[in-house]
Amino acid sequence: MIKKIPFYICITSCVILFNVQVFSQNFGFGCLGFVGGYGGITYQKYNAEGLNNFVNLFNEMNSSTLNQPLEEFYGAVGYRVGINFFRATFESGIIISAKGYYQSLSRTRKASETFADATTNYRYELDLKNWAIGFDVGYAFTNYISWKIVDGTVNFNNVSLTETVNLSGGVSEVSKYKSESGVFGYTLGTGIIVSIFKDYVSLEGLVGYTKLQIEDLKTDEGEFFLKPPPNALIQIVDPGNFIDSGGFTAELQLNIGFPL
Repeated sequence: MIKKIPFYICITSCVILFNVQVFSQNFGFGCLGFVGGYGGITYQKYNAEGLNNFVNLFNEMNSSTLNQPLEEFYGAVGYRVGINFFRATFESGIIISAKGYYQSLSRTRKASETFADATTNYRYELDLKNWAIGFDVGYAFTNYISWKIVDGTVNFNNVSLTETVNLSGGVSEVSKYKSESGVFGYTLGTGIIVSIFKDYVSLEGLVGYTKLQIEDLKTDEGEFFLKPPPNALIQIVDPGNFIDSGGFTAELQLNIGFPL
């Protein structure tokens, strides 16, 4: 039978583990009984130089038959879900957290091309997914308003582009291009936390910058998107990186504390 650990032993262990003086603290989980989960919506900007070079060339080559040209890619919207592995609020008001999350963003662009007796529809769906781990340091002005001074994560990105061509007669051709697995990046930001029910429910807004660079994507058969075979219809002379850099990111999330 597993015996319940006395409360004073739990407190002593926490003090030794974190090597700090004994202040009044609230922990995200463990000794004082809370684990934190969160979820929200995210917007991410990026400079898709290579992908947009393809878009511009596609529109130029098909300008005489396009009735709906492709739009450029510059941002994506999606969701983020995560967990706070550890969160402590010290008597001085300083808040320290360690966390991890999964994020999925997407952006879809469409084009339509009309010939004398047929119409072809194009769909390009860009997906940006990543796992991340990180930490943040904040300051509690009051029991209900906190400033997240710095929020930093390292990200492991997986980017894909699905090209769907719908031909007349119900025929569809689908090609999926993917990046290398777990491309490294990072995010730095700051934000504000508003407590709705102290320790249990809070609303958090974050803004920052995300570093992201993807050289090219390829199919499972090894065919590159920006450097297609010599017989391909669209050839980009100097494509640049598929995604050359990241950019501004913003998130609105709901934090929930679960007592253990």
